[in-house]
Amino acid sequence: MAKKRPRSSHWLHQQWWRFALAEWIGLSLGFLVIVLIFCLFFIRRHTLEYHLEHTYSVRDPEFFGSALALSDPVPIGGNKIELMANGDEFFPAMLKAIGSAKRTVNFATYILHSDEIGRQFRDAFCERARAGVEVRVLLDGIGSGWSLDNSDVRMMQEAGCKFAYYHPTLSLRIDRTNRRSHRRILVVDGKVAFTGSAGFSKKWGGHAQDKYHWRDTQVRIEGPLVGKLQWAFEEHWIKTFGETLSGAGQFPPLPDAGDLKAQLIASHSFSMAPTPLLQATAFAAAEKRIWITNPYCTPTDDHVELLVKAVKRGVDVRLLLPGVNNDQPLTKSAGRAAYGRMLEGGVKIFEYQMTMIHTKSMVVDGLFSMFGSSNLDSRSSEINEELDIVVYDEKFGREAEAVFEKDLRDSREYTLEDFKKRSWWERTSEWLMLPFRSQL
Repeated sequence: MAKKRPRSSHWLHQQWWRFALAEWIGLSLGFLVIVLIFCLFFIRRHTLEYHLEHTYSVRDPEFFGSALALSDPVPIGGNKIELMANGDEFFPAMLKAIGSAKRTVNFATYILHSDEIGRQFRDAFCERARAGVEVRVLLDGIGSGWSLDNSDVRMMQEAGCKFAYYHPTLSLRIDRTNRRSHRRILVVDGKVAFTGSAGFSKKWGGHAQDKYHWRDTQVRIEGPLVGKLQWAFEEHWIKTFGETLSGAGQFPPLPDAGDLKAQLIASHSFSMAPTPLLQATAFAAAEKRIWITNPYCTPTDDHVELLVKAVKRGVDVRLLLPGVNNDQPLTKSAGRAAYGRMLEGGVKIFEYQMTMIHTKSMVVDGLFSMFGSSNLDSRSSEINEELDIVVYDEKFGREAEAVFEKDLRDSREYTLEDFKKRSWWERTSEWLMLPFRSQL
């Protein structure tokens, strides 16, 4: 009688392990989907809701430090800051600054495209690099990587520019792919800087004259604050390119160039974002006006609460948002869910009619102003690396309010009646987008 062979206990011989190729592919794809969902929805900055009371005003000495407690609570004086509207104004000024560079040009942005605007900047960088100027170009992998031709990158590198992508899209680090640098920085010779919310493509050309040319704002800065912009550039450059910046061409002495007090607000991965605290403190401290312009507005519950509380104590709260010209309709759907509560609470909402409005600004009581890259949404608070500047000055505040009032003339009010009459599709899209608010 033949002896019965003992069954092997090795896991390779177990029947459950013998999957077909298609089953292995399915399991692998399922695992990757789980990893992707985890990276998108769970790897984020920690955030808090701020339920603050009105215990001091924007004019009180404790305001600035309280608002910027998670950034730098000490204002920097001696700055000159110029507001610049639309590409016809700020692109020539930036190209002129690049063309005048003697030692260094440091440029970082979210969007640089291979079109007539992008090529102007490409050529300006190449010309300065060939002239012996140190030129560094740092672009976001998502914002620019798919719309900037590799031939333009090679042209800059061959001219002598140092080039890098922040978190390239072709990476095994899926978690990094969702963490973008949304910052806009140009620093020339360490002495003159530009920042704001503009992208570098033909959409931002012109003067917001039609739906193909967007409305946006940049600022030109001279004075001690330029050193902070240089620091913000180096923070990402050393991480991406592995090179530090030093010397008089990068950090020269910065004497006073004006009389404005200002500060820079930068957010960082895996740290508490400073902007939500700043916004909450400003909303709670306001006594006269809160005027906000923002293209991607999905306010959180505490934003809504604080803005409605401000209205109740007599503050004029206005939000200026995109109208029919909107490049991110799903983001608008996610944000519109909060419109009803704000409108019922007395917040006034206006929609810009001329074109897509991309300006990201806030003016509180005509004294505290903010411009930069941050949106009024969860992605700016929880994920993106953002960069904004705040200015604490009444004269500058009046200029910022004048810009807001000019844009308001090209807008129409969105009323509570409009909200109640919104279509079935608008209501459905609001509901569908709720789970994705943090990513929009």
